[in-house]
Amino acid sequence: MSEHSLELKDEMVACIPSLRAFAASLVGMGDRADDLVQEALMKAWTNLGRFEPGTNMKAWLFTILRNTLYSTHRKRKREVQDVDGRYSATLAAHPNQTGHLDLDDFCRALDQLPDDQREALILIGASGFSYEEAAEICGCAIGTVKSRVNRARSRLADIMGTESTSEFGPDRAVEAVLALSPGSTVKISAME
Repeated sequence: MSEHSLELKDEMVACIPSLRAFAASLVGMGDRADDLVQEALMKAWTNLGRFEPGTNMKAWLFTILRNTLYSTHRKRKREVQDVDGRYSATLAAHPNQTGHLDLDDFCRALDQLPDDQREALILIGASGFSYEEAAEICGCAIGTVKSRVNRARSRLADIMGTESTSEFGPDRAVEAVLALSPGSTVKISAME
């Protein structure tokens, strides 16, 4: 360590009591003030090359401490206080293993539907067509498409033994089935 660096180090150490008093005036006495001083000193030591010799070391350190405090406050504003765990409970996700099993069950159940019901359900539920567009594609009345979709949904619920959609795993697993990628095992036959 050079003589110049030793002088800067000694100058920094001499400022510690003033830094502690300043930190205590900002955040109160105790560990928070000591942590703030320590973090400011670490930043100052890391950036010692930026300090211009001949300028006021104490003012430079106070500025770093103050900026460190404000940065910490900005970070804390973005954090969510969740003491009782209510917020984190809303972020819980179903395990992927269950979703894959639900997906397999759904594919098998979809294969058991009559062709006309499966076709109507896929056009409306997976492909995003309106009932009018699906009726035009199938060459039948809108009421017929609605009836087929309703019967398909009811039949799927019966086959899968479910009473509500909350019994299924993650939505992304069901969406993956409904997306019906080119390699899918689900068969759709054109109805006349």
